[in-house]
Amino acid sequence: MAYRIEFTPEADEHLAGFTARERATLLDRIERQLVSEPAVETRNRKPMRPNPIAPMELRIGRLRVYYEVSEEPAPVVMVRAIGVKVRDRVRIGDQWWQPGKRGGIERP
Repeated sequence: MAYRIEFTPEADEHLAGFTARERATLLDRIERQLVSEPAVETRNRKPMRPNPIAPMELRIGRLRVYYEVSEEPAPVVMVRAIGVKVRDRVRIGDQWWQPGKRGGIERP
């Protein structure tokens, strides 16, 4: 079953902040990784502990895509945020987030 990929307005803004090359890489990987079985854990996809951003993460080098999967009424992957991992923090838009003690993401 193929999933439709949608971006929130915030994720569209995050995407616009990347270079053309990074955007091309992100869009290609999102298409290849999330159209089929996006909720299945792989080396680069993993469920996250509860956090305010999204329940799933796709790793693309230092880039991170945070998304959620919905089956009803139609299969959809909603990309909620896109960020850059820098050491132990992630920059999403103009904000920095840090993995929380419970493994989720919290503001530093």
